[in-house]
Amino acid sequence: MPLLNLSHITSYSYNQPVHFGEHRIMVRPRESYDQHLIHATLHIDPEPLEVRWLQDVFGNSVAIATFDRAAKSLLIDSRVKVQHSPAEVQGIDVEEYARFYPFTYSSEEMPDLLRSIERQHVDPLRVIDTWARRFVDPAGKTDTVAMLADMTATIKREFAYVARPEKGTQTPLETLATRKGTCRDYAMLMIEAVRALGFAARFVSGYVYSPSMRDKRVGGGNTHAWVRVYLPGSGWVEFDPTNGIVGNHGLIRVAVARDIYQAVPVSGTWIGFPGCFVDMSVSVDISVDEGSSTHAIFDHPPRKQSAC
Repeated sequence: MPLLNLSHITSYSYNQPVHFGEHRIMVRPRESYDQHLIHATLHIDPEPLEVRWLQDVFGNSVAIATFDRAAKSLLIDSRVKVQHSPAEVQGIDVEEYARFYPFTYSSEEMPDLLRSIERQHVDPLRVIDTWARRFVDPAGKTDTVAMLADMTATIKREFAYVARPEKGTQTPLETLATRKGTCRDYAMLMIEAVRALGFAARFVSGYVYSPSMRDKRVGGGNTHAWVRVYLPGSGWVEFDPTNGIVGNHGLIRVAVARDIYQAVPVSGTWIGFPGCFVDMSVSVDISVDEGSSTHAIFDHPPRKQSAC
């Protein structure tokens, strides 16, 4: 049950003063039974005219900052202390009717899950569907959790993780064709694949750390992305195809959304002459709180990333 100190710094620089429009900031971890927010601060320079907080349609905490002064830089500095109590994978207890695939969600749950089952990407030749069906036993029933775990492990094993600082996400078809991508690319591929099988799935943005020397995780130094799939009896269960793991060990949730574009950590506008923008850098650092009874290691130092 580690206490974690999280630092997430985003900075923008310009070659002359620009005016800032409204900025939407999602960097505050979600409160839940498995992660408890102890302390959180959000420092913004230049000082905004106003910062107001809201919860979006998914229950994510969002800060809305407005500005009344021009500046040559914008700094957004989030510092958080969170108590993490990850659930054991063995704790995934699926309802009897859903233990084997195929199954249908109950009539009580289906109305609320429909939008998370809908596909988001065009796939006229059903390439994603064909790939997803490889994990289904054609001879009979397929264990639901084992099938999802197999898909998660396969992406980790058969695809090459390649960090990409540029803005945007590959389509699932591109990821499947090139067999490489980032954590967000893998998340979107798996979401589309499980949706093709009729599962409700959501995109998760947050942070990753390594729980032990033997269990090092890929994707640190920036925000991380993974998947949640709804399983009757256990609710939303984490699957991280980048690291090939099931459950939330080493994963701190910040934003959960139906689509990746609803979970952007920082978004906003600026007004100035063309060519004013110079650079953007992001650094994420996670450290264990002194005195915390954990053997976790944190091997992803802050790094500079150029992005838009």
